[in-house]
Amino acid sequence: MPAPLRVLLVEDNEDDAELLVRELGRIGFAVTWERVDSEAAMVRALDQQPWDLILSDFQMPGFGGPAALSLHKRRGLDTPFLIISGTINEEEAVESMKAGAHDFLSKTNLARLGPAVVRELRETQQRRAGRIADEQRRAAEERYRMLVERMPALTYLASTETGRGPLFVSPQIHEMTGFTAEEWLADTGLWTRQIHADDRDRVLGEVRRSSESGEPFVSTYRLQTRDGRTVWWHDEARPTRDPLARRLVLGFVTDVTEQKRLEAQLLQAQKMEAVGQLAGGVAHDFNNLLSVITGYSEMLLDEMGPNDPRVPRLTEIRRAAERAASLTRQLLAFSRKQVLQPRILDLNSIVTDTEKMLRRLIGENIDLVTVRGAGLGRVRADPGQLEQIIMNLTVNARDAMPQGGNLTIETANREIDAAYTRDHPGAQTGSFVMLSVADTGSGMDRATQARIFEPFFTTKEAGRGTGLGLSTVYGIVKQSGGYIEVDSEPGRGTTFRVFLPRTERAVDASVAAPAGGAPGSGDETVLLVEDNAAVAAVFREVLEARGYRVLPAKDAAEAIEMVAAHTEPIHLLMTDMMMPGMSGRELAGRLKPTRPEMKVLLVSGYAGGALPDQQALDPEEAFLQKPFSSEDLARKVRAVLESPAKKR
Repeated sequence: MPAPLRVLLVEDNEDDAELLVRELGRIGFAVTWERVDSEAAMVRALDQQPWDLILSDFQMPGFGGPAALSLHKRRGLDTPFLIISGTINEEEAVESMKAGAHDFLSKTNLARLGPAVVRELRETQQRRAGRIADEQRRAAEERYRMLVERMPALTYLASTETGRGPLFVSPQIHEMTGFTAEEWLADTGLWTRQIHADDRDRVLGEVRRSSESGEPFVSTYRLQTRDGRTVWWHDEARPTRDPLARRLVLGFVTDVTEQKRLEAQLLQAQKMEAVGQLAGGVAHDFNNLLSVITGYSEMLLDEMGPNDPRVPRLTEIRRAAERAASLTRQLLAFSRKQVLQPRILDLNSIVTDTEKMLRRLIGENIDLVTVRGAGLGRVRADPGQLEQIIMNLTVNARDAMPQGGNLTIETANREIDAAYTRDHPGAQTGSFVMLSVADTGSGMDRATQARIFEPFFTTKEAGRGTGLGLSTVYGIVKQSGGYIEVDSEPGRGTTFRVFLPRTERAVDASVAAPAGGAPGSGDETVLLVEDNAAVAAVFREVLEARGYRVLPAKDAAEAIEMVAAHTEPIHLLMTDMMMPGMSGRELAGRLKPTRPEMKVLLVSGYAGGALPDQQALDPEEAFLQKPFSSEDLARKVRAVLESPAKKR
């Protein structure tokens, strides 16, 4: 079957053109052809379709072979171009070949036409195939280069022969370490030297075992960069061989520094949560024990005369119980299980109210400066707990400046965006009020900073502090829905920044503190609900000694039955907040509809899950934190009983 062939004839003689077409047909081609005799006609023909072959006369009026060949060259065509002429001489033929013609033939010897055309078509096909292969190879190389150079990881090729280092390392090495690829390849010991000293022996041992066994090398280790930073690398390498059968390893390295940082922060958060759960549970039981110790020691002291020789010992027992109670309060603060009584506050007012006390606390060798932010937003927090935050941070700053220095307390509005939270895990986006406490003291290294919020961790010498100051701050901030960060370097001081959510609500009216004075007594009826029998016995004895009639109930269910059966007034419900089955708060809600005039006093040593919203009480709810003294109990009961009835 004749092979199709599209031929463009640059020929002014139509008979000669038909002769060439017949000759091509004779040698086995099915020819589609067009004849042109001017540059314009040739341009149109080239634009209309691709051609398999161009046959051109050498000399024509106004347009000939050299001009056609020049147009062919300008177009960058790969189409075979053959000159066929009856007048071309040898010199002109040579010049035409130099100009780009693939062959020249004489019209008087067309026997060469068939072989020449077949040869040129074959060579053109080979050139095109080679060019396509070259383009595909270059494209593959470019794709590989882009893959290797732009992926967020490092690739390398290294010899396992003794004394041989890396043979190839991708350009990411410079960004990841500060060393160029050329430096890395020239210095065979560079990688070994830059491995962190604590990881070097382990990693080199893993390399040796991998080389001996032929198994893949997989390791995560620290590496020192040129500028002294420590980064974490995850390095995987698999054995391979080059064309000469030499043993090599092909490696792939990813920088997992950020992943390691996040893992460490997650572990720290989990550890803090676990310690908090333990602390909260211990505080619950311990506060009940302290309530018994405090209550009975006070009763015994009241029964003894001032000259009784047992008084000093009992006094020390009570003081020890008070110190233990202070520790449990700090543990509850850290574990975020304390009961808060939040209000809408102006943080500037809190700073102003505490400033005078702080100046006495820090001493004369420390210069205190307060910077109150203008237009400061309000926060919802427990005022006593905010004062505790400022106090603890100030004491910490003072102890970091034994020779004196500067202490700056600052407030300001702050907006936290997504970019900030990416760099500060634990922070949340939104509008906040910031409290900053900055000192010019000794500062801390990163290892110390990682542990400062742990309970009982301290860098102070024995006998100075319990190690609960910063853990208390941490717990209060977290329980208040905030975030705390520390910025410190050895010798350059420390800055703590506390961020509390900003609110648009108006500041709450001040609530007067309960008056001191005599605890008082009464003859009202008190429904006492307490699931710990020993604690209930102490409370009952204290109240009955003050003249109150006490109805004891061991849990909410018994209290409900007792109220239903009691026909006389019940003036006060005094209930533990955390009890099996029903919390004290829920119990009060059940009883109030049937006893609307009954006042309520909530008591707790540990709120657990008895309160939503971070253990927050309504500002009007009466509350007493275990353990407390007999006088504090009597005074609080009297204050609640005499308080005006709440508006319904």
